[in-house]
Amino acid sequence: MLDCSNNVVASEAIAHAAGLIAGGGVVVYPTETVYGLGVDASNARALDRLVTLKGREPGKPISVLVSDRHMLGDLVSEVPPLASLLMRRFWPGPLTIVLRAHTGLSPLLTSDTGGLGVRVSSHPMATALVEAVGRPVTTPSANPAGQRPPLHVDEARAYFGARVDCYLDGGRVAGEPASTVVDARGELKVIREGAIAHATLLAVLQQS
Repeated sequence: MLDCSNNVVASEAIAHAAGLIAGGGVVVYPTETVYGLGVDASNARALDRLVTLKGREPGKPISVLVSDRHMLGDLVSEVPPLASLLMRRFWPGPLTIVLRAHTGLSPLLTSDTGGLGVRVSSHPMATALVEAVGRPVTTPSANPAGQRPPLHVDEARAYFGARVDCYLDGGRVAGEPASTVVDARGELKVIREGAIAHATLLAVLQQS
C-alpha cells in the first residue's frame, strides 16, 4: 500500500497509481465531489475485487471515468446528439451520462441494463490518473456500501486500510451534492439530481 502524501511529487504518485491499476490494483483518488475507488474497467478480476471491497449490492451498475470523448469508443456503441450537447456544456464536471454500452462489457459495469454511466472529471488528479492508465477507470465512491462517502483521503483509509493498494491524497474535496446522473439513450431522464440541477439541464436543452 502506498500513501501518496504531500511529500510525494504528484506526477510520480499518479504514475505509480496508474501502474497499479493497469496491473489489476485498486486505488483511492479524489474527484470534484468525493473520493473514488479506481480499477481498470476492462479487468474482470479487478472489478470483482472492487465489488467485494465495497460490499456492493447485486445489480447496481458501476460508472466510469474517461479522459475525453475519444475514450468512449471502447465503451459505448453510440453518442446521440443529446449526449453530445450535454458533454460540450458540462464536461469536465459532475455529470454522469448513461449511454448504450458495447455488448462485450462486464455485466458488473452495466448490471445488464444495456447502459453505462460515463463522465469526465473536473478534478485534475482524477483526469491525470485516467490519462496515465490509458483506459477507463471506475469511479464509485470510496466507502463500504451504506457508509458516508469520504471527503478526505484519511476517511477512505480508515474504511479500507491495506486492502487498497494506493491512496492519492488530493486534500479535502467538495462532497455533496454528488454528481448528477442522466440517461441520454432516448429522451433525457434524470436518474439522480446532484451538483447540476434538473432545471439547468433543461435550460441548456431549450437553448439548443
